[in-house]
Amino acid sequence: MSKRRASRINRGLERLSEAVTRWSGTSTAFVSALALIVLWLVTGPLFHFSDTWQLVINTTTTVVTFLMVFLIQRAQTKSVNATFIKLNELIASIDGASNRLIEAEDLPEVELEVLRRHFRQLVEMAQKDGSLTRSHSVEEATERHRAKSSRRRSVPGGRTQPAGRRRRNGAG
Repeated sequence: MSKRRASRINRGLERLSEAVTRWSGTSTAFVSALALIVLWLVTGPLFHFSDTWQLVINTTTTVVTFLMVFLIQRAQTKSVNATFIKLNELIASIDGASNRLIEAEDLPEVELEVLRRHFRQLVEMAQKDGSLTRSHSVEEATERHRAKSSRRRSVPGGRTQPAGRRRRNGAG
């Protein structure tokens, strides 16, 4: 088979699968499937509820389920890939965002776990500071946290207060 013909067949199959995927998620598709089941049930007495009558619905539902698994997987893969591309664009375009996260979905699970722990640290540091939105990276958060901690001093009652600010009542 020529490359051009294979490409044309591939595009045709892609259009068909997209159309079927879109249609299968509609109310019309559900009503059609329900109507087929009702029609099958109604024909039961006509075929004396035979093994062949039962085999028709079993075979039909098995084939439809088998094909739908691939259509659903294809749609999900396409959607997830589009989402990854959009996220990669956002990461690449934001100053301060770590470019190491571009295409993080391709990293081994061990490395993803390391990143998850780093971001967990970021959340914990932000929670200590009272905001979940102040930092961009673990390194930046660590640096900011150290800088903030060195500027603070402990005051009675376990609260922290920026260095250089004194309480008016004379307490240290």
